[in-house]
Amino acid sequence: MSLLRISPFFAPLLLSACASVATPGATELVAAPETFSAVPAELDASPADWVAAFNDPVLQALVAEAMDANPTVASALANYEAARAGARSAGAARLPSLDGSLGYTDQEPGNTGFSSGLEVNWQADVWGRLGDQARSGALTAEAARADWYGARLSIAASVARSWYALIAASQQADLARADVEARTNQLEIVERRFQRGVVRSSDVRTARSALASSEATLASRLRAQANAARVLEVALGRYPSASIASGAVLPELGALPNPGQPETLLSRRPDVVAAQARLAAAGFSASAAQKALYPGLGLRASLADGGADIADALDFDDLVQTIAGSITAPIFQGGRLRAERDRAEAQAEQLSANLVSTALTALREAEDAIEADRRLDQRVAALTVAADEAREALALVERQYASGLSTIFELIDAQTRQISAQSALISARNDRVDNRIALHLAIAGDFSAGGGLPASNIDN
Repeated sequence: MSLLRISPFFAPLLLSACASVATPGATELVAAPETFSAVPAELDASPADWVAAFNDPVLQALVAEAMDANPTVASALANYEAARAGARSAGAARLPSLDGSLGYTDQEPGNTGFSSGLEVNWQADVWGRLGDQARSGALTAEAARADWYGARLSIAASVARSWYALIAASQQADLARADVEARTNQLEIVERRFQRGVVRSSDVRTARSALASSEATLASRLRAQANAARVLEVALGRYPSASIASGAVLPELGALPNPGQPETLLSRRPDVVAAQARLAAAGFSASAAQKALYPGLGLRASLADGGADIADALDFDDLVQTIAGSITAPIFQGGRLRAERDRAEAQAEQLSANLVSTALTALREAEDAIEADRRLDQRVAALTVAADEAREALALVERQYASGLSTIFELIDAQTRQISAQSALISARNDRVDNRIALHLAIAGDFSAGGGLPASNIDN
């Protein structure tokens, strides 16, 4: 079944100058199913605070720090404040303007004069053009507000991912250290056995080669650990010195949290909310551009006074009052107004397509994360068995080698398999945690440092 349900008549209805500029939302443009197709039968309740659900006080503190210090969040907030100011500016055009003046003239020596005046101008919003512009500005601010929360959600997820990536990298480094220590002990055993004439020199060289390979792996793991620390520090707004201390363990995950319904997802995802607001703003902009072709009614009232000195200009004894009304209509603008209308219409069509794309991407990301959670759980379970069996196999081969029943190659192979299985298990556990965070990001989950999509407070 196709997910797209876009009316071919939508664009002309949206952009007609005299028709309503109401625009469809994401749930009208995309026919979402009642439930996600990949959702499992067993679900936990949706957490009110997904960051706290990891039961990691350090993570909660790091996310709170990022909300205050991350430059991306600060930039998004500044953009929102600028959009709010723009909305107020657009709304102010509907109100009368009052200007004051004070002048001085000196035409020739001895012939000077002062003047003062007040002038009120008001553009009557006969066709609703100014109202459309004000609504477009308010909706643009709504989009910026959603962008701001989206940035907070994204950075919270990035901090969580980076924190657990650092823990996983530290575990990998610890595993590599343990491997180097084990290889060192093995080399000492082989060298003693060689001195006693039990093994050949090739066994010693093989053990040395295995140790060198493990040392190279340790160097790589330490580099990855430092890089993970720097990524987290930058997200926190800190200098990337790789000095942040790592945690010890990855969190244990329960059943998948309830992702809700796809329609609910489309109504709460910040990027979908922003795209929807921008489409609605474009509809009002297109309507205003069409109405700019119609005649306009303006009213002007003024009070003026003058005299030989400034006191005469300000005593208002001889006020000159003027009240005038005018109707203006564009006759020839070189096609500029119609070009602006066409541009606004094309932008609205583009934003309509963008909204559909954004909504489908949001649904795909949620489906991906839901499906991956089950597969990654299966992978962790299988790798846990593999790691346990590899550890037991290594212990057996070590006893056999000590008794002369196994070769150095069998010992090194068993050690390599054991380290490889443990490393794969760490990676799989981190992948599952990372995917759980991706799910919370995909469904726009609430967290205490974010508090949900902030309430709008636009004075237009």
